[in-house]
Amino acid sequence: MKRITTALLAALDALIVVAIGIGIALVPLTVLWATQFGLDVNWLVFWRAAVDVWLVGNGVDLIVQLDPTLVAALNLPGSDAPFPITIALLGFALMSVLFGLRTGHRAAETPHRWIGVTGATVSYALLTALLVLSAGTDAVRPVAAQGLLLPPLIFAAGVLIGAGQGQLGRLLGRIPGLSGRLPGKNSTSTSTDSTAAALLPIAVRPAVSAAVRSGTAAAAGILCVAGIAVFVLILTHYATIIGLYETVQAGVLGGIALTLLQLALIPNLVIWAASWFVGPGIAVGVGTSVSPVGTSLGTVPGLPILGVLPQGSLAYGFVGLLVPLLVGFLVTVVLRQRAAADVPPPSITERLLTGLGTGVVAGVLLGLLAWWSGGAVGPGRLVQVGPNPLLVGALAAALVGFAACLGLLTPAPPVRANGSGRTGAPSATPSATTRTTPSRTTGTTPGAVSRAVRSGANGAGRLLGRLRDLLPRR
Repeated sequence: MKRITTALLAALDALIVVAIGIGIALVPLTVLWATQFGLDVNWLVFWRAAVDVWLVGNGVDLIVQLDPTLVAALNLPGSDAPFPITIALLGFALMSVLFGLRTGHRAAETPHRWIGVTGATVSYALLTALLVLSAGTDAVRPVAAQGLLLPPLIFAAGVLIGAGQGQLGRLLGRIPGLSGRLPGKNSTSTSTDSTAAALLPIAVRPAVSAAVRSGTAAAAGILCVAGIAVFVLILTHYATIIGLYETVQAGVLGGIALTLLQLALIPNLVIWAASWFVGPGIAVGVGTSVSPVGTSLGTVPGLPILGVLPQGSLAYGFVGLLVPLLVGFLVTVVLRQRAAADVPPPSITERLLTGLGTGVVAGVLLGLLAWWSGGAVGPGRLVQVGPNPLLVGALAAALVGFAACLGLLTPAPPVRANGSGRTGAPSATPSATTRTTPSRTTGTTPGAVSRAVRSGANGAGRLLGRLRDLLPRR
């Protein structure tokens, strides 16, 4: 495949990704324009609304100035002044990353990997710039700097990961400790040429690199449990959600648009559930709280999916705090089992450093996700929706770090026997114990016993042969 062909195909991939992202919001809005408004309203209004939704989904802030007539109808405090919408509909960002992974993987299959990566990223950035230029109005204005920067960065992250999966694995393999084993005294003898590891002192490289892997696994485990919890809550509160749909009375097309908006919020809800398990919970407006201790809500945004929020005090809500503890403990126990064959074994200090580092990494990741998942959704008290990222990061680091230290300080599990009946990994050279250990009952070595058994069997065979020769033949 030629270079120009690779670049053009990568640009086409970027165009398709942008078209899908815009089309998710534009198609129902266009149908609404044709059926409900009878084509009387300028279609560009709906185009700009779709672009605004896509930009918000990629983390771009919007500045909203409501019409005075609408302000009087809403009667919301603070709605007469311009207010920001900073909450990100993370479903769009997740979709961009996943499509970016596909684009990067396809570029990696060609002889011109980085031409494909560059072509896709540059094309995506140019398309994003055109969308930002077409989106601004007096009522809703995206922050231009964020619009030009954030969507291309999100897509480029997926493309780079997809294009460099094999090279990334080789690079991480050069960093000591990223093999899933605990740091030992002999684990710093290799990988000294790694640029990332060379930035750290030799004494802490294995602990840091092992903490990065286990901390990332712990954060992912908490998010998995949170995703399962959100799924169960949607199933168990299905009747409440349907009742809220009926209360909104959005019609068929409005219900479809509302459903798509809520699907884009599912990643946010998963992160909020993880924040609930960690302890701080979330706020759905200034002065509100949804945490394991209890729920205190006022007026909330009119989204039916918010019907899954728990109500009142929870008698056993504190049980949710066991999730980060159990996840942190299990992750490090698995790491401990993989490191059972390390010779020499890691010291207590190295284990504690790895455990504390695991908590720090998990806290940083969950704190960043909490920061990205929340923001302002309206004027007045709606300027604060979502978790407190500092509290989420700090408590996650404390809980996961404590559990990780306990998991790493547990006694090493017994090494299972292999097929030959011996414990541990098979060795090419027989051990000294096998060669020279005497039998405690006979004073002979196992080799001498086996030779005696063989000689006795041979003698018995010769004796039977002679007796057969003495017998008369027929």
